[in-house]
Amino acid sequence: MVVSDSFGAKSTLKVGDNEYAIHRIKDVEGLEGAATLPYSLKVLLENLVRTEDGENITAEHIKAIADWDENAEPSVEIQFTPARVIMQDFTGVPCIVDLATMREAVAELGGDADRINPLAPAEMVIDHSVIIDVFGRPDAFEKNVEIEYERNQERYQFLRWGQTAFDDFKVVPPGTGIVHQVNIEHLARVAMTREVDGELTAYPDTCVGTDSHTTMENGIGVLGWGVGGIEAEAAMLGQPISMLIPRVVGFKLTGEIPAGATATDVVLTITEMLREHGVVGKFVEFYGEGVASVPLANRATIGNMSPEFGSTCAIFPVDDITLDYLRLTGRSDEQVALVEAYAKEQGLWHDPSVEPRFSERLELDLSTVVPSIAGPKRPQDRIELTKAAEQFRADLQNYVVEGNEVQGSAVDKELADSFPASDAPAQDASEEATEAGKPVRSAISTNGGQRPSKPVRVTVDGETFEIDHGAVAIASITSCTNTSNPSVMMAAALLAKNAVEKGLSVAPWVKTSMAPGSQVVTGYYDAAGMWPYLEKLGYHLVGYGCTTCIGNSGPLTEEISQAITENDLAVVSVLSGNRNFEGRINPDVKMNYLASPPLVIAYALAGTMDFDFESQPLGQDAEGKDVFLKDIWPSPEEVEATIKEAITKDLFVKDYADVFAGDERWQGLETPEGSTFEWDGESTYVRKPPYFEGMSMEPSDVADVKGARVLALLGDSVTTDHISPAGSIKGDSPAGKYLAEHGVERKDFNSYGSRRGNHEVMVRGTFANIRLKNLLLDGVEGGFTRNFLAGGEQTTIFEASQAYQEAGVPLVVLAGKEYGSGSSRDWAAKGTRLLGVKAVIAQSYERIHRSNLIGMGVLPLQFPEGESAESLGLDGTETFDIEGIEAFNAGERPKTLKVTATKEGGESVSFDAVVRIDTPGEMSYYRNDGILQYVLRQLAA
Repeated sequence: MVVSDSFGAKSTLKVGDNEYAIHRIKDVEGLEGAATLPYSLKVLLENLVRTEDGENITAEHIKAIADWDENAEPSVEIQFTPARVIMQDFTGVPCIVDLATMREAVAELGGDADRINPLAPAEMVIDHSVIIDVFGRPDAFEKNVEIEYERNQERYQFLRWGQTAFDDFKVVPPGTGIVHQVNIEHLARVAMTREVDGELTAYPDTCVGTDSHTTMENGIGVLGWGVGGIEAEAAMLGQPISMLIPRVVGFKLTGEIPAGATATDVVLTITEMLREHGVVGKFVEFYGEGVASVPLANRATIGNMSPEFGSTCAIFPVDDITLDYLRLTGRSDEQVALVEAYAKEQGLWHDPSVEPRFSERLELDLSTVVPSIAGPKRPQDRIELTKAAEQFRADLQNYVVEGNEVQGSAVDKELADSFPASDAPAQDASEEATEAGKPVRSAISTNGGQRPSKPVRVTVDGETFEIDHGAVAIASITSCTNTSNPSVMMAAALLAKNAVEKGLSVAPWVKTSMAPGSQVVTGYYDAAGMWPYLEKLGYHLVGYGCTTCIGNSGPLTEEISQAITENDLAVVSVLSGNRNFEGRINPDVKMNYLASPPLVIAYALAGTMDFDFESQPLGQDAEGKDVFLKDIWPSPEEVEATIKEAITKDLFVKDYADVFAGDERWQGLETPEGSTFEWDGESTYVRKPPYFEGMSMEPSDVADVKGARVLALLGDSVTTDHISPAGSIKGDSPAGKYLAEHGVERKDFNSYGSRRGNHEVMVRGTFANIRLKNLLLDGVEGGFTRNFLAGGEQTTIFEASQAYQEAGVPLVVLAGKEYGSGSSRDWAAKGTRLLGVKAVIAQSYERIHRSNLIGMGVLPLQFPEGESAESLGLDGTETFDIEGIEAFNAGERPKTLKVTATKEGGESVSFDAVVRIDTPGEMSYYRNDGILQYVLRQLAA
C-alpha cells in the first residue's frame, strides 16, 4: 500500500469512457532527469514512484533513478515490485510445492496459513513435460500427449489442486503452447490495471518468470526477466526484488535483413556481439530510427535470446508496431487504446528523434547479417553457414576417439541405459555398399574434407543406410525463440514445399519433429496448406511445448542409438532453439547446433553436418538435375505474402478463447481439495521439502566455515544444466537407484525436470550431468568426485556428500568463469544447498544463479581479480577455512573474506575472496538462511 507521494505524481488518465489512477513520471516536479532516461529505467522509475512507502522505497531511491549517472558503476540498491509472475511447469511445480509447505510452516510459527497466497497475478503454462517419444507419423501428437498424461498425472493433479487452493493463480493446461509464446500472444498486458484502495489504477506491465527466456516479453515493451523459482515465490508473496540500478547498453539497429538471412541469423549475430562486449548484469535496450522497421516477431526473437547474451533484459519500447501486434493477437480495442494512451502520457512511447542516455552503445547494420548457425556447444559460438562444414571438421577432433587415445570428450559408454537400445547388432559399413541392388544412402561426406571417418551400416524397418561422425541424428523445429516468429516458421514450411516438389527426401537416420509454440502456428499452416509438405518430410506435429531445446528430444530409433553408442560416433543435432549445451539435447548426441527453422530442414535433407550447401546438391529432381539449397529457399516476398494471407486475428481469438479450461484429459483429472495439501509419503513426484524443519521466528547466527572439503573443482562455463540436469535419469545413477528402490520401473523414470517436486530425486541429480567434468578426477565425465574421508576414492557426488554430512564436514565448490550460466534453474541452488555446500568460490557468476545461491543460504564468493584456483595452485585436495562470515551477524556486509586452503602436507594458500552478496536485501536473505525463510518470518510476524 502506497503511503507516500513525495513528488505529487498521482494523477488521472481518461481513455474513452474509463478513468484510471496513474503515477505520472513525465515532467513531474523534481524529476527533470526522467525525460532522457532509457525506456527500461522509466518503467523502473514509475514502479518506485507508485510503491513509495517511506521505508523500503524512499524519495532518495526515486531521485537516484531520475538522476541516474549513466557512466557510473551500479551502486544504489532499489526494490522492484513486478506486476505479475509467470512460470513453466518444471520450475513452477517446486514453487507450488514450496508454497504448500510454507502454509504449514507459517501455521506452526503461529501465523495465518491463508497469508501464503499470491499477492500478484501468477500464471503457469505447462509446456516442459511433453517428450518426443513418437515422431514422423500422423498420430504423433495424440500419442505424445497420451504418454505425457500417463507420466505426469500426479504432478498435474497437484497443479490442479494449486489452481483451486491459491487465489490469483491460473494454469494453462498441457498441449496449448510454450510459456513465452503464450505470454506474448495472450497473457502479457503491456499496460496493467488493478483495483488499488478502491481506485482502478493503470501501470506498466512488468513480469518476472521462472524461465530465463521470460525476456521474450521485452519484444512487446514489457520489462521483465528470468528469476529463480525461489525469487518468483517471494515476488508472488508481495516481496520486492532487490537490485542495483543497472548500466544500460543502447543497441542501435539500422538497415534491413537481406534475402537469404533470417531473424534467427540476426539473433545469433547479436548474441555473439553482446557476449563479446560483456553485458552480464546490464540492461540492453534497442533504439534509433531502425527500430520501427523491426517486426514485432523479430523483436520477440531478439528479446528471447537475452540470457544467451548474458544481459538481464533486451527490451524494445512501445510504438505502432506494438499496437498492431496487440490488435492482431486479439487484445480488446479498450486494452490497445489504454496501452497507447498510457505509453504516450508517461513518455514511454518510442520517439526516434530522442536518443536516451546510455552507459554504452553498440550498433548493427542488419544488411550485414549472413546465414549462420551456432555450435557445437554454446549459443554464442556463431558460424557463418558457408564455413560450417570446415568448422565442423575442426571441432570434430575434440569429440572422437582415435585408437586408444581420447580427443576431447568421448561418448560415455554408460549412456546406453539412458534410452535403452535393442539387442540387434549394428552392421559394419565394410559390407557390400548396396542392398538388394539399391544404393545405400550414407552420411559420409563427399565434399573432400579430411576428417576422422567411421561409417557404420544400420538397418531400420527394412531400409539400410550408413551413418558416420557428423550424421544429423536430430533435426527439430522447437523452442520459443523461433516458433513464435511467423517469418522463419513459414519460411521452413515453404522450403519443405519446394523440396517435396523437387522430389527431395529427408535422410532416414534423422529424427524429425515439429513442436510449434502455440496452436496459432498450426492454424496458419492449415490456412496456407503447408502441413502436407512438412509431413512428407517427416515434420508431423509432435506437441506444443519446449521439447528438444529442453532435453525432451526423446529416444532415437533403437538401432540407430545402438550403432552410435557401440561405435562411439560423434553425431549431431540441429534445432531451432536457444540452448545447445553439452549433455542437454540427447544422451546419444555429442554436438549440437542452433539454426533457423528452414536451415533445420535443410540439414535434415543433407543428413550430415559435413555439408557445403553452396557446392553440394541436396539431391536430384525428377529429371536427374542437381537441386541445391538456393533452388528451394523461399524468397522474402513469398514468405510475407503467404503470412499475410494465412495469419488473421480470428486464429488468436479462437485459440485463446478458453485457454485455462484444457481438454477432456485435463478436466477429467481427480483434483484434491483443501487449503493445505495432503502429502503422499509414497509419492516419487511430489514430496514435502525439508527447508523449514525446526525453523524458529529468529534466525540463527551464521558461522565461519572451518575444515571444508571440495566437492567439485570445475572449469569455465559450467551451466545450470551441468549442475542440475533436466534430461533423462540414468538407471545406475543415485536418482535412478532411488526410483528403482521405490518401485518405479525404468521406463517410467521420466526426466529430472518432471520430478522437480521431489527433493530426494533432485538432490541425487545435482551435478549429475553426463558431461560434467569434475577436475578432481582425470578424464572422468559425469556426477563423480573423490571422497577424501575414504582416502580420495572415486564415488558419486551424492554419496560423497552423504558421507561428508554424516561426519559433519562442510563442503565448498570451486569454479571458473560464467558459473551458473543458462536456464534459471532454482534446483541448481537448492540441490547445492541440500548436498551440504556452504560456499561456492568462482571467478565470475551469471546473475540468476548467484542470486539463487543466496536465496538458498549458500555463500557466493569470487576469486580475486585475475586469480583462479589454478593460478593459486589449488587442486581441490585442500581443506578450506573461510573467516569473517560472522560479521554478518552484527549487520556488517564485508567486501572480502579471508580464505585459507591448507594442503595435505600442511602448506597453506590464503586469499581475500570477494563477497558477492551485492545488496542489503541479499544480506537479509543470507542471514535468514534463505529468501523463503526470510519471507516466512515476515508473514508469520
